[in-house]
Amino acid sequence: MPANNFEFEYEVKASPKVLYPYLSTASGLQQWFADKVTVPNASTFHFYWDDENHPAVLIQSKLNKFVRFEFLNPKDETSKGFIELKLEVSELSNTTYLKVTDSASTFKSDDDAAELWDYLCDKLKEIVGS
Repeated sequence: MPANNFEFEYEVKASPKVLYPYLSTASGLQQWFADKVTVPNASTFHFYWDDENHPAVLIQSKLNKFVRFEFLNPKDETSKGFIELKLEVSELSNTTYLKVTDSASTFKSDDDAAELWDYLCDKLKEIVGS
């Protein structure tokens, strides 16, 4: 598993109820996160980027709060890291934040990881009208 944990936070002008399906379903994730997503069973997701399969297991989730995917090495099913997508609402401003923790990426620098997550979250915001 990579040693780097990348953590990012994005303000999204949409409620957790609206956002959660985009984080937890194949159709939602396919709209902003991956080229293609299939779900052969309740907890196994196959994420495709550039026609390459990246299998993952949904190891934790809580409705309208968070999802956590553990990515697996397709050859021996060992862990390649995880991605957690957490929705939090500020009590003071009632603003929704998407907090991303990514230990599955193989980026060498925070800047490279930030560039990817900025792009992905901009796509998500565009879809939900944020």
